[in-house]
Amino acid sequence: MAKKLWGGRFSKKTDPLVEEFTKSIQYDYKLMDFDIIGSLAHIKILYKAGYLSSRESSRLENALNSLFKKIKKGCQPPVDSEDVHTYIQNELQKKVGDLALKLHTARSRNDQVAFATKLYCYAATGTLQKTANSLVSAIKGLSLKNENKDLILPGFTHLQHAQPVYLKDYLGAYILMLKRDISRLESLATNLNITLGAGALAGTPIMSSQYNENLKSYIMKEGLKGWIKPVINSLDSVSDRDFLIEIIAVLSIIATHLSRLAEDLIIWSTKEFDFVEIDEAFCTGSSLMPQKKNPDVLELIRGYAGRLYGNLVSVLTMMKGLPLTYNRDMQLDKEPLFNSFEVVSSELKVLTGLIKTLKFNKEKIEEQLKDESLYATDLVYYLVDKKIPFKNAHTIIGKLVKYSLDNDMQIKDMPEGLLQKFSAKLVKKEIVKLFKPLVSVKSKKSIKR
Repeated sequence: MAKKLWGGRFSKKTDPLVEEFTKSIQYDYKLMDFDIIGSLAHIKILYKAGYLSSRESSRLENALNSLFKKIKKGCQPPVDSEDVHTYIQNELQKKVGDLALKLHTARSRNDQVAFATKLYCYAATGTLQKTANSLVSAIKGLSLKNENKDLILPGFTHLQHAQPVYLKDYLGAYILMLKRDISRLESLATNLNITLGAGALAGTPIMSSQYNENLKSYIMKEGLKGWIKPVINSLDSVSDRDFLIEIIAVLSIIATHLSRLAEDLIIWSTKEFDFVEIDEAFCTGSSLMPQKKNPDVLELIRGYAGRLYGNLVSVLTMMKGLPLTYNRDMQLDKEPLFNSFEVVSSELKVLTGLIKTLKFNKEKIEEQLKDESLYATDLVYYLVDKKIPFKNAHTIIGKLVKYSLDNDMQIKDMPEGLLQKFSAKLVKKEIVKLFKPLVSVKSKKSIKR
């Protein structure tokens, strides 16, 4: 095992089983960039506080920048490191010797990990916003294609035919979901109070203004305009994981929306519906049945929603009842966080590609639009316009639809005498005009298009 940042109080070596059980380098290496940014800022803080000379701070800064470049090129830490903070400290000590030991002055991993995780979240949410916007653009592009922009299809409630709707409105619902998701991602930044100076839990002898000034300069240099705020309560700074729970919750909502879109496309691609054709590049086959073309991408998007919910519940459960301040349980927040970002990012990217290839089967859709039940509500409004109370009109058309189904007879094919047995207000030449998709969608005036 590599050198640790602690151990003076111990006379025994750590049992190898404990080292293997407690290490986190296998996943928290993803915080390397952000931990180094914090270390670079900390060097300036220590210099201004008088803990480092100008020469010492320059040597440490040069060594860290060299390590930063190495990491940017894809360097991975060895598996025997305890955690990312220890790895960086040990690498620094190889370059500058015992001078590296001064870097941990007025510092604790409790403070470091909160800082690095928040900065990671800030960067990751910014990237995810762009990825989500790409999906929004793809959905808009699909709905605005010449062959799709005026396409009407059956709308559903309870997965039963309800009323005709424009495809652009159907897809527009998902655009609005994603826009709300993007807005939530943007607002998360206000809760990412990026701080240093909490120490292990009780603060440090250094003025908070020196922390904030130097943090801001380094974060801005890296293109991350994080919310730099002073440490108001050092105990809260090292023990708070509200921001992380909130982020995974938002990512879970995104996963929910993507799973709903995936499910609609799965249903639409079945032989029973056949509304849409998914490109072969986004499908897989069967090892036994040669005819199969399976929407596995969409099924995984649907399934991964459960993973995201599990990640959220795992962190909530981990934090439940934890006493102040830092506890080692909190090490277990990283994998759910990283996994949630990675899953949602992958889903957004693959769904963007899939959406761009979709083709709608207009003939099949038009066949479904012949179902007269889709226009039952239009018939109700027709009677309401003839001064029949809505509840009475609803009952009349309900009985008419039942008679049509029981006798296998289209309403528009019924003689007027039969129609008027249900209501004297039903005029055949008027109601046959209502069984048209375009007439139905254009009659809805409450929608802003």
